[in-house]
Amino acid sequence: AAITLPSLTGNINERTWNTQRKALYARMSQAVALMPALNGYGTFRTASGTSGTSSYDAGEDTGAETFITSGLAKVLKINNICSPDNVFDCGFASKINNTTSTIDLPRNLSGLNAGIPDNTAGRKIYNTKAAAFETANGESMLVFYNPNCTASNVLSSGASAAGDPGFYIKQHVCANFIFDLNGSKGPNTVGKDIGIMTVAYSSDSSVVMPMAPRALSGTHQQMNAAKECSKMDSEYRMPNLEEVISLYYNRNVLGSDFLPVDMFWSSTVSETGKAWAVGHSYGMKYSQDKTVQKSVVCVKR
Repeated sequence: AAITLPSLTGNINERTWNTQRKALYARMSQAVALMPALNGYGTFRTASGTSGTSSYDAGEDTGAETFITSGLAKVLKINNICSPDNVFDCGFASKINNTTSTIDLPRNLSGLNAGIPDNTAGRKIYNTKAAAFETANGESMLVFYNPNCTASNVLSSGASAAGDPGFYIKQHVCANFIFDLNGSKGPNTVGKDIGIMTVAYSSDSSVVMPMAPRALSGTHQQMNAAKECSKMDSEYRMPNLEEVISLYYNRNVLGSDFLPVDMFWSSTVSETGKAWAVGHSYGMKYSQDKTVQKSVVCVKR
């Protein structure tokens, strides 16, 4: 009995978390669909107190909290809202466990992935602070917000270090969430009570929640990658482009060991005979021939 009980308890917890995750995803997807707009909430102030476009680090951000109070709270039942300086009052522990280590709870965009902030003209993604809220069902939600997010057809072009032409993906994320299903009591582990959710595009928005990413060994053609994911585990599949964007945004949260150092495939077709591949170093997507061998990351739905 002493040997069996922990295993039974673990299985019960896993089933409970899976059910709760799916319910949370359904509520958040519905709430986002009801919002009239996803960009433009809040702003930041420079040291002088006036609106500006200089480096964010010199100012004070109000975007994530305003996004909650003026946006989400209108379409979602929320019990408690916590400012960027008080996110732990909304049930978060100061540290979380990922696939490789124990990390400090991220508090701004660079904490999610140092490559996200970008003040280049046309993108203006500032290193904004996170705010938090508690749902009516008791989940804790940490919110990272980009008030300058764009629609999917707004593309900012660039090139990789090797000169490959591509398009930046980070401008497409409007909101990113770290959620904790049971507050600070634990285990505070990604893939168990901790998860991620990302909202892409300011119009016709897509809400995704990729779970437990695992990289396949070697490289694969895009047309064969889905089969290889399911062969590894029947619950795994190729991520679509929006899920790949979510993996990029949450690299530090998930743990970097699952990410290839080079480009890897998404399941989303870019044009006839081609699909989108994403490079994590620059946060860019590239339209590539499906027959090219590239790395593959698989996720659970």
